Amino acid sequence: MRIQDIIEGKKEWRAHMARVKALPKDYQIVYKEIQKYLYKVGPVELTNGIGLLSGIIDLFEEGASLGKNVLEVTGEDVAAFCDDLIKDSKTYADIYQESVNQKGNEAMKED
Repeated sequence: MRIQDIIEGKKEWRAHMARVKALPKDYQIVYKEIQKYLYKVGPVELTNGIGLLSGIIDLFEEGASLGKNVLEVTGEDVAAFCDDLIKDSKTYADIYQESVNQKGNEAMKED
């Protein structure tokens, strides 16, 4: 990765976080919890940019402009909202499970 790519990535992230800080406080809190959840669950695509997170901000900005409470946008179960967003995405948990299954199958073949 080039230095210029790192600098551009930082600029993009700062602009992204400025959008988060412009949201109402309840939206900011839920956004940060979503961000933590997604980083823990680990959709692989999340590391390739901030597209999914930007989409969430777009949704939140629209909800806030309509005067909606953040839970009207996400629903009461924020984790289920996140799971629905990444349901078709490969996660690090999926990769780990595949690795464990492969090692188990290899061990069974050795017997």
